[in-house]
Amino acid sequence: MRFGNYIFRPGLWPTIAGLFFFFLTLWLGNWQLSRAEYKRSLQARYDHMQLDGTVRIGAEELNLNDVLFRSVEVRGRFAPEKEIYIDNRVYKTLAGFHVLVPFLLDGTSQYVLVNRGWVPLAGGKRDELPRVKQVEGVVILRGIATDTRTRYLELNGAAPQGKLWQNLNFEKYREYFGKPLQPIVIEQTTDTQDGLVRDWPRPDTGVGTHISYAIQWFGLAATIVVLWIALNIRKSNPAEEK
Repeated sequence: MRFGNYIFRPGLWPTIAGLFFFFLTLWLGNWQLSRAEYKRSLQARYDHMQLDGTVRIGAEELNLNDVLFRSVEVRGRFAPEKEIYIDNRVYKTLAGFHVLVPFLLDGTSQYVLVNRGWVPLAGGKRDELPRVKQVEGVVILRGIATDTRTRYLELNGAAPQGKLWQNLNFEKYREYFGKPLQPIVIEQTTDTQDGLVRDWPRPDTGVGTHISYAIQWFGLAATIVVLWIALNIRKSNPAEEK
């Protein structure tokens, strides 16, 4: 294709490579938009569920979808012998752990897993678990019912090291615990005077970041098109055309 003194003649392999990266960046941009929309839908559900009354959890096994993001209340006592620390949790740029402890529901043999909150590294050392003040006796706790299927970054093949876990794999924890466990995790909001931080993020946290990434990927797709065109245009050489 000729434009004045210039010829547009795309090569086969540059075109294949350009198409591959063009569609890859479009896919990544759309994926980021879908993540943003997913988090908006979570927030809409969260806002709706907050309007309902508090659910008091007892011996009856819960359906996750019935209570997800609802305010819940439990009465019973912690079982700290099976507490775990979820690694690589960051709060205001500081590294630390989430402390998860099973909670025996009063008058039942049923437990529920409670995320008590965030605690910083002990002296900045990851190989030394911090000492967390235990809550003794029967207590009444309130919190938000969250999804056990939530996933964070986990190193490939990383196995729990005693109480230190890279991530909460709920089914694996159920096997480790070996007792009846409700299919939710409660993010504790009750202040039990233990020094743990319970500043829970909203479900829509990161929507702006996903949109920003999507714009970057779409911008890169546009850049690939411009580069493909520019690199395949050259000035015509009359000697070559004879």
